[in-house]
Amino acid sequence: MNSDRIFGLVGLVTALAYIASATQIQTSFLADPVGPKAFPIIIGTVAAISCLVLMFRPDPDPEWPDARTWGGLALAVVVLVAYAYALKPLGFLLPTMVASGILSYQISPNARASALAGVSLSIGLFVLFKFALGLSLVGLPRFLQG
Repeated sequence: MNSDRIFGLVGLVTALAYIASATQIQTSFLADPVGPKAFPIIIGTVAAISCLVLMFRPDPDPEWPDARTWGGLALAVVVLVAYAYALKPLGFLLPTMVASGILSYQISPNARASALAGVSLSIGLFVLFKFALGLSLVGLPRFLQG
């Protein structure tokens, strides 16, 4: 219960800081009647209410995951950060293939299925983003394109 209350308090302070920063948004004379401040303030208010509920009606003491689960989460974070840094120099296809393969292997430890998922997701997402949505993605690294 204490962990929920602490998390709720931290979230409440963050939500209030978010609302305070949203009130500092400057509006131009061509702004609509609601203005650009309304949406961030609504989001911050919903977050603050959710944190208050979490503080005043906490769940019973949770069961925290074991070390193996924490290790898997840490690996996923490292893979996603590396993926973000690898996109620009290596293009879309290769980093997406590797990252989705590793994350797929974490879900179901089958090497063949994970490799197939990595290749399929990489090619499928590239086709979707490049041709269906019209994004300007670089598929392969520049040194491989000639």
